[in-house]
Amino acid sequence: MKKLFASVLTLLVAFTLSASAQSVNKNKVVIETEYGKIVLALYENTPKHTGNMLKLVKGKFYDSTLFHRVIPNFVIQGGDPLSKKATAGQPLGEGDNGYRVPAEINELNFHQRGAVGMARDGNPEKASSGCQFYIVTGKTYTDEELDRITAGTKRVFTPAQRAIYKTKGGTPHLDGGYTVYGIVEEGMDVVDKISAEPRDQRDRPNKDIKMIKVRVKKKKFLGIF
Repeated sequence: MKKLFASVLTLLVAFTLSASAQSVNKNKVVIETEYGKIVLALYENTPKHTGNMLKLVKGKFYDSTLFHRVIPNFVIQGGDPLSKKATAGQPLGEGDNGYRVPAEINELNFHQRGAVGMARDGNPEKASSGCQFYIVTGKTYTDEELDRITAGTKRVFTPAQRAIYKTKGGTPHLDGGYTVYGIVEEGMDVVDKISAEPRDQRDRPNKDIKMIKVRVKKKKFLGIF
């Protein structure tokens, strides 16, 4: 009887974890670039940010905007509406769409490699830009480096987060300061190519790197016939 109960419990836990993973990745966005596609999986525990991005994508807001800021081993950033018609060398990053999104910073979402976060200015509420977002490329960290970050930011990393920062990498010093609301599911090779582009002193790529088209990924229907 105990063995049967343990087996049932194991199945229930596995089902719960599977369902949780599916819910996390239910909403997906595809960014088409000249280097290929980047697929973002948006989190459900950040409904304001996820809902905002889906609204903008459905309205074709991001089409023809640029990845206007690229810093190797850190992030690539885009979504400035002023970038659609920007001239060569024009400073970018100040454009907005007229509102901020309230912060949804939590202990679960962190700046691992591939994380998607929303940019923001220095407002004390840590509210996000209504449109500009970034994708983390990052680098790996040692335990000693993570300890120093914790000492400075007071953000305590879980053992799992530490393991990822030490092996996969990310930008842990941003944790607690910006809202992370998704992760790259496919196309980190594309992100890396964009990150490696030559750039000017403001970190704007020397060539325009457009988001040619950004769309919500259609869900596959698995019918039973």
